[in-house]
Amino acid sequence: MDVVSVRVDEKTRKKMRSLSHVNWSEVIREAIRVKVLEEETEERRLDPSSLADAARLTDELRRPSPSWSSVEEIRKWRDLRK
Repeated sequence: MDVVSVRVDEKTRKKMRSLSHVNWSEVIREAIRVKVLEEETEERRLDPSSLADAARLTDELRRPSPSWSSVEEIRKWRDLRK
């Protein structure tokens, strides 16, 4: 198990000492586990309106450009390699 150092102010430390029956290491470990789980859950949660905005933006970016041809550009760069 790795070691993580946590700093607390003097007032909090005095209160912690008065509650000596509490396993503070376990309290901190559990708090970290809960926070990691919250963050992972938040990352997986997708907002439908954000997805719709992303799809709309993607469609706008995909507009064909009449003055530029990707096929011609690729061919140009491939020919320059030869």
